[in-house]
Amino acid sequence: MNPVRRSKGKRMVKSKKKRAQYPNMSNGMKVLLCQDVKRLGWLGDVLEVAEGYARNYLLPLGLAVVPTEANLKSLAEEKARRAEQREREGGRLEGVAAAVDGAEAVLAAKANEEGVLFGSVGEKAIAANLREQGFEVADEVVQLSEHIKQVGSYSVTLKFTEDLTATVSVVVVAEDGDITSIN
Repeated sequence: MNPVRRSKGKRMVKSKKKRAQYPNMSNGMKVLLCQDVKRLGWLGDVLEVAEGYARNYLLPLGLAVVPTEANLKSLAEEKARRAEQREREGGRLEGVAAAVDGAEAVLAAKANEEGVLFGSVGEKAIAANLREQGFEVADEVVQLSEHIKQVGSYSVTLKFTEDLTATVSVVVVAEDGDITSIN
């Protein structure tokens, strides 16, 4: 047995006992977000995060501050403005998702006789094709588990937000082939 591991285990037991003894004791720190932080919260939110996360990441980068009355008042107007902006953006994205849902993207790529591509078709190529058709689709929205490497028809999900998605059909054809040769 490694004596270092055993000593760490003892320290962990002591801290668990201490937490059980003092149930209100937390390992967190309250912070006020100065910017929208992905997967954490929006500007103006007061959150409890791990102390190390706050001290080593959020506070030094200016993403958060310690919540005081002055800080809360200074961010109140900006918080309302950002909430309204998020609402407008959400409405716009819903319109884009409704428009692009069910669309078809036809892409031509070099392939051998068996239908295996010499390269692959990725998110950027699909998004570029949809933009050429007039849809407002960013590269990051296209969700592929892996690049398309064979000729064929595929169903691809576009994820605009956590709860807003659309599905498009992607047809990959050989450059010298035609769309009717696909199953």
